[in-house]
Amino acid sequence: MAEERLQKLISQAGIASRRAAEDLIRQGRVSVNGKLAQLGDKADLTRDEVKVDGVALKPPQYAYYLLYKPRNVVSSNRRMFNERRRLVRELIPHEGHLFTVGRLDADSEGLILLTNDGELADRLMHPRYGHTKTYHVWVVGRPLPKTLEAWRNGVVLDGVRTAPAKVRVLEESGGETLLEVVMREGRKRQIRNVASLLGHPVKRLIRVKIDFLEIGHLRPGQWRTLSPAEVRQLKARRKS
Repeated sequence: MAEERLQKLISQAGIASRRAAEDLIRQGRVSVNGKLAQLGDKADLTRDEVKVDGVALKPPQYAYYLLYKPRNVVSSNRRMFNERRRLVRELIPHEGHLFTVGRLDADSEGLILLTNDGELADRLMHPRYGHTKTYHVWVVGRPLPKTLEAWRNGVVLDGVRTAPAKVRVLEESGGETLLEVVMREGRKRQIRNVASLLGHPVKRLIRVKIDFLEIGHLRPGQWRTLSPAEVRQLKARRKS
């Protein structure tokens, strides 16, 4: 664990907001290794003892889950008024708050990350870090090569052109085509809207990969924890 500013560590411990934590430091209520702390001080809870009002902070216990979201499950942590469908948060037996990383429409399925590591969640959701997402998309009909090329180059949705994407045919069967779509962008219902605009409505959509994390043998509703190596690899990703 790297050194962090004391106000961030206090905030992560749930004692006070960062601004309120600064007041605690000014009031002389925070110590590091027995010495009175000053604003701007940093510490590493794996090796330093930080106390607030004489009580030591504990290193944060981060959790990282990879979930296969089934269809008709809502990508949300909190139940909205009149929402009767299950929430992804209800599928993970974890006490405490979890951020949902990588939303999926209720009628779509596939990989979603859940974690209580807010910093990593922000990195994964921000497009500047260039995390790709891979989807298997069943569409009606057989798109022509020029149609697929238009999708790859971007189409205009709500007055804004979509970012370039990788699109290739995996399988054709009957009156449907299975496509693989790889993209960095993630507007609401983007794949469904693009497919409909190009004349090939989506029949089924599964997110099978987030960056290097793959769906593997997970079935709808199943989940697993990320390995320490996977977490390190995610955190090592740099801005694109």
